[in-house]
Amino acid sequence: MPPPALRSLLSGGAAIATLAAATPALAQTAPVTPAGTVVSNTAQATYTVNGNAQSTPSNTATFVVDRKVNLAVVAAQSATTSVNFGDTSVVTTFRVTNNTNATQDFLLTLAQLMPVGLLTGADNFDLDNVRIVVDADGDGLYDPAVDTATFIDELEADKTRAVFVIGDIPSNNPAATGAQIGLQAIAAIGGARGTQGTPLIPTPLNTVNQDAEIDVVFADNDNDGLLGFDAARNGRAWAYASFAVTTTNVSLTVTKSASVVSDGISTLNPKALPGAIVQYCLTVQNATPSTPAANVNLTDIVPANTTYIPGSLSVGGIGANGVCLLNGVSIADNGSGTGAYRGSYDAGTRTVTATIATVPGGTSVAASFRVTID
Repeated sequence: MPPPALRSLLSGGAAIATLAAATPALAQTAPVTPAGTVVSNTAQATYTVNGNAQSTPSNTATFVVDRKVNLAVVAAQSATTSVNFGDTSVVTTFRVTNNTNATQDFLLTLAQLMPVGLLTGADNFDLDNVRIVVDADGDGLYDPAVDTATFIDELEADKTRAVFVIGDIPSNNPAATGAQIGLQAIAAIGGARGTQGTPLIPTPLNTVNQDAEIDVVFADNDNDGLLGFDAARNGRAWAYASFAVTTTNVSLTVTKSASVVSDGISTLNPKALPGAIVQYCLTVQNATPSTPAANVNLTDIVPANTTYIPGSLSVGGIGANGVCLLNGVSIADNGSGTGAYRGSYDAGTRTVTATIATVPGGTSVAASFRVTID
């Protein structure tokens, strides 16, 4: 008999697709009869007439197994992905499972504006240069040279395919702390390898089942609840993932200056004469907003032809352009100090050390010490 026609029908059923931290997709219980399978059978009647055994067959009753459309989408990682400002080609992996009793295509779309409360964490920036590609070789790893398809082609029943979402993290948004994305898979017509199918369309509920036609029954649940984008019986599923900016480095600079404080002769504009006192100023500047630098440790070797002045070390002052405008906390040379600012002087190595507990983002902290010109 000729192949049955294809129709669509909206009906009930079940599918599971989860948020980023959910359990893996559940495949449809096997075995299932493939859509389009023709089921036929004939009854037989036996009887006797005047002691003679007879039999007669019934007509053949035939129907076609319909297509039960069901799918699942999950994020492959359960935790938030840590990123840095300016990161490029950040990869997030999702998995799409075809829980339908037929081979079909899946179309893929992305959303970056998430409903409030759907996921925890901040959502205050969008990824740039976002792409969606499908894992071509099934290894679960993104390979730019291989993974280029933008839709899932001819996914067999109960099979899973990885999908990669790739994007760049902005470098010009210092207030950004987190981003959230959602991936949608849409069940589409299969049957033509290499050709993107169109989304399946359900038939009205009042359509009478036809034994010679393949009905398409949407059997997916609302996988993300009231807050999400999904709805039951729509042939679609969503999964979600999130990103958190975790800066691992800052723009930290150290500027050093030397200024003659006194020379014992001049009252104005002292000169670098033997016996003159010179102050060295080290200004630490953290130019990365909102991100502090912790445990900043400065070391400076007292140069030849000079002698360190005991007790002259100061940490936590105010400096600009390498010049100390205001001294900080006076530090004992033996390193016995405690608190946010510490330091020491090692006479054996002629090394001055200054430790700053924290340099907040967008600020500067200075340290200074003095020497005498020999």
